[in-house]
Amino acid sequence: MKKIALAVVGAAMIGLGGFVLFKGLSVPSQETVFQLGQFKAEVQTEKPVPGWAGAIALAGGAVLLLLALRK
Repeated sequence: MKKIALAVVGAAMIGLGGFVLFKGLSVPSQETVFQLGQFKAEVQTEKPVPGWAGAIALAGGAVLLLLALRK
């Protein structure tokens, strides 16, 4: 059972890491640019996930998958 869970998590990490590395992924971020009393001006921007995070997820997923497949 543990090996199946490792294989599933490893495959998911490989998929997500590959997506981030090759296609790109962005996360919404909300920043306050001006505040005066209760009045607040906010800007919502999209911040990209760095490619190195995708590479680490891809490598970590490969390690988990290899651990799950080894006898």
